[in-house]
Order: sequence, then structure tokens, then C-alpha cells
Amino acid sequence: MRNILITGGAGFIGSNLTLALQEKFPDAQLVVVDDFRSGNFANLQGYRGDFVAADVSRLDWHAQFKDQVFDAIFHEASITDTTVHEQLAQVRDNVEGFRRLLEFAAPTHTTVVYASSAATYGIGSTRMKEDQPPAPANVYAFSKVQLDNLARIYARKQASWKIVGVRYFNVYGPREGHKKAAASMIYQLYLQMKLGKRPRVFRAGEQKRDFVYVKDVVRMTIGALNAPRSAVYNCGTGQAFSFNEVIAELNKNLGTKLETDYFENPYSFYQPHTEADIALARSELKYNPEFPPAAGIADYVAILEGRKSR
Repeated sequence: MRNILITGGAGFIGSNLTLALQEKFPDAQLVVVDDFRSGNFANLQGYRGDFVAADVSRLDWHAQFKDQVFDAIFHEASITDTTVHEQLAQVRDNVEGFRRLLEFAAPTHTTVVYASSAATYGIGSTRMKEDQPPAPANVYAFSKVQLDNLARIYARKQASWKIVGVRYFNVYGPREGHKKAAASMIYQLYLQMKLGKRPRVFRAGEQKRDFVYVKDVVRMTIGALNAPRSAVYNCGTGQAFSFNEVIAELNKNLGTKLETDYFENPYSFYQPHTEADIALARSELKYNPEFPPAAGIADYVAILEGRKSR
């Protein structure tokens, strides 16, 4: 790898990915494109590559990069807050940004790895497989379905071109603090409990999520470069973990015994259960998550508490 481009590289997953790529490919020239709407400069401390301050949905890719050829493009840029209702902004930024990127990458058949989302599966209670029909329950999920559609359309036009979607489940870990209310439930609960407050979750705390640690997410995203074909792959642990279980693990790692404060859920489109079937990723990407929820939470708390580095 000589030239790598990362959109959304100052964001949560994007910054972890960027710094991991810098470590894995020390001689490569990295370029990050970000407009800081969902990112933070502090996430890129230690980054040694180039930076383009731009909105990918409005960027003139050919004018910006001219004849520059990239070996890989990682597309992490998007509006990620699932409670944003402004449909035009969500769809324009998420979909049109990806379309422009694909048009730029098409002539050189540059491998593209992009962020899909478990939100595309909608509201369900069973393990989620890549081949089940999408059922988006909000405009964010709809926009991600359109990314998957675009990837499939462009890949069909050029069989030798590889476009790979990594369908992230409920990601948590270092460098998400700037997201504030849109940060992971694990981080939100940690902040409450760190202040000695009772952790607040929707009644009765048995909502389950496939919480996947960002370190596993980054490994799989980089591993997607070696996918045998254009496809979408679930990225989770394959294990659903309840909010009550998260609170128990946080209590254990913080040395607290805080009781839960339950309240009513105000969201009609809230997913009660997410659980990834990761058989395809195991088979084709050799993906094997190293951090089941308990181990990931323990590692994350140690980082947040300053007991270990990121």
C-alpha cells in the first residue's frame, strides 16, 4: 500500500482506522478528508499524513486530487446520529457523498471499503444476516441502504472493481467522546456512573445490542481489503448483550454498586435487539472478534480511567 484515502478520518471509527493504517503501513501516504461536523481534530493526535478539510458530498474529487491514484479508499464519512430527522441533509450528505467518491474511484478501479450499518435491518428480534431484506426505520438507515444499493450497482458495471461494505453493529471504544449524545450507550453509562449517578436506561433494561469494540471493527475494516469479492459483511461479535449486563460489567470495572434508573422509551423507531450473524465475515474475511462484550468493556474502562493507553 502506497496511497490510502480515508473519508471521515477525524470521526470515531475513522480516526481509529486512520491511526491503525498509519501503523500498519508506515511507508504509505495517507490522506484524510473531513469537515469536522462529526469529527474532532483531537482524535488525530499523532497523525502524520495529509488532511483535506472538505465536505465529501460537495467535494470536486477530480479537481482536488487530479491524477492522483489511490491503492485503497476507506469511506467513513456520514451523518451518524440516527435521531436526526432532516431527510434532505441525511440523504444528500450520506448518499451523494458516496456517489461522488465512486465516480472518482471508478476509472482506476480503486478498492473501496465503506461503512454500512446494522440500522439497515430495521426493528427485529432475531440474528441478522446480510441477505435478509432491508427494513430501514429512520432516514439514517434509509441512507445506508442506498449506499449498499449504489455499491452493488457500480460493482455490477465493472466486475473487476471491488467495493466492500462493512456493516457495523453497535460500536464503542476510544475516541468517541466528541459525539456526546450520539456516543455509544456504553460510554454514556460510564459517564453517569463515573459521577456516582444511577445509570439510566429504557425500561426494563433488557434491550439487547451486539456491542462491538472499535479495535475489532478496525481490524475487520482493514481486513476487508482482502475480501474475495464485492459484498457486504456484518461486523459485530455475534453476541447480543443487554443494557443490564452492560451496567453490571461497568459496576464491576468501576468498583461500584449503582442501581439502575429505568424510564420510558420515547422513540418509536428504536431497535430493541441487534445481533450479527458473522458467519460470512468469519469465512471470507477470516474475521474473529477478539473482544467479547465483557472483555471490551474492561479494556475500554481501563483506557478511560487512564490505566492503559489507547
